[in-house]
Amino acid sequence: MALNIRNAVETDREACIELLQELRAADRGPLSVDAGEVFDRLLDGERGLVLIAEDDGEMLGLASVTFNLAMRYGGEYCQLEELVVDPAARGKSVGARLVEAAIDLARRRGCAEIGAYLVAATEHNRPFYEKFGLEAVGTEMRRVLD
Repeated sequence: MALNIRNAVETDREACIELLQELRAADRGPLSVDAGEVFDRLLDGERGLVLIAEDDGEMLGLASVTFNLAMRYGGEYCQLEELVVDPAARGKSVGARLVEAAIDLARRRGCAEIGAYLVAATEHNRPFYEKFGLEAVGTEMRRVLD
């Protein structure tokens, strides 16, 4: 397999949304109808971007990252928002290559840290992220806003 990691482009929109359906279903149900609009906003790279893993033009996975400002870092930190690998490509290091690419991107951009949230449905992935040096730090609290 000749895996290529690249930034998403506009023509990747439908395939990315389709792949994200699986992640969202495991987490909280159907994907937001605004997912495509968010994908479009990530294409400029200002607030984040989407990395695509492909082999011979076939999309095998994606990782979306956002760049957030924090005074405590004196600049940006990177957040791995979504990591999804096509079920047929699992076990072939696609997810690992996407995480490595996200870490490299964050370093090149000058981010102080990179993080990833785990929810109940993805908690089993903790050992996977630990392989890349991510550590559990505190807990997160959230509130859904109307």
